[in-house]
Amino acid sequence: MSEERFGEFVLVRRHGDGHVAELALDRPKAMNAVSTEMARSVGAACAALGGDRDVRVVVLTSTHERAFCVGADLKERNSLSDAELVRQRPVARGAYTGVLELPVPTVAAVHGFALGGGFELALACDVIVADRTAVVGLPEVSVGVIPGGGGTQLLPRRVGAARAAELIFSARRVEAAEARELGLVDVLVEEGRDREEALALGERIGANSPVGLRAAKRALRLGQGLDLRAGLEVEDAAWRAVAFSGDRAEGVAAFNEKRKPQWPGE
Repeated sequence: MSEERFGEFVLVRRHGDGHVAELALDRPKAMNAVSTEMARSVGAACAALGGDRDVRVVVLTSTHERAFCVGADLKERNSLSDAELVRQRPVARGAYTGVLELPVPTVAAVHGFALGGGFELALACDVIVADRTAVVGLPEVSVGVIPGGGGTQLLPRRVGAARAAELIFSARRVEAAEARELGLVDVLVEEGRDREEALALGERIGANSPVGLRAAKRALRLGQGLDLRAGLEVEDAAWRAVAFSGDRAEGVAAFNEKRKPQWPGE
């Protein structure tokens, strides 16, 4: 396993053959509250991972024992002037869009508090694995703002408009069992096993064709919100992108020869 640090608060670990990248939030003294510096580092890490053709899946984790991420750094926000807040906004957005726009599958490993911007980082991932200590929510209206890291758009796509409205307007926190029942998280595991299970899922995903994974994610994301006919055209374009690839040829050959594929990644 290799490690690379992005600024003070973000650690990227490459597991095994490097196909699984772990993006670890590492600001334990502040329960991973997202400061300007931390947001900039998350964005930079995502840019590097997104451009690395060896990476097939990214797993978003936390080094803090009791929290995934408690959201925006409100102490820092309180010190900003209006002009400074305006300048800070693109940096903050860059962290959330950085995760959201990763071209490979993403898995969040959530334990403890995942609130506000912390939950939005998880929502930006394709799959959320949570342990039984997880507490999630978007409480922004309780402090006079709104979810601004994608929450008003990503949550209704997960749970429907009415459920998202109830959760956002009430600002309530949701514990793990109910979160799984409502679809706020996808996989519920025993306490302390979220990172292990998310990395294991990442390994299973990463064993598949890198060309296929990127094309499948592109089709899933671009097809959201389209009518069926338009969505099927998105799918067809993604299919055409992989149908004549080296990965497709290798995958079919390996299946017929009953061996593990050696993906060329092109």
